[in-house]
Amino acid sequence: VRLVESGGGLVQPGGSLTLSCTDSGHAVDSYAIGWFRQAPGKERVGVAAIYIVDGTTYYADSVKGRFTISRDNAKNTVYLQMNSLKPEDTAVYACALNPYFDESVEPDEAFIQDEYDHWGQGTQVTVSA
Repeated sequence: VRLVESGGGLVQPGGSLTLSCTDSGHAVDSYAIGWFRQAPGKERVGVAAIYIVDGTTYYADSVKGRFTISRDNAKNTVYLQMNSLKPEDTAVYACALNPYFDESVEPDEAFIQDEYDHWGQGTQVTVSA
């Protein structure tokens, strides 16, 4: 499994950006893709996740209503549409694959990082005027 992110960059506050995460292949049919971010000097945290089987989505409170995660199974790609960006959204964003995910996962269990086995390299998002 190889995950490759793209779409990061510099954007002004209030602007939008879409990140992509392309998965080169996976050994399981039931899994989730999560987006995580790490700001300088802070811990990595989950922001959005999607269960590939049925499209169920999960969001951190800090991004609800502003970020949308979606997938295109034909392209093995997951997108993170980020709107109304704020300076505090500045971070390195990385996608990851969780092969243990299933339909019983509760929202507060969606971002357990130890369960994400494969990680991309990350892409920088900077929100600044």
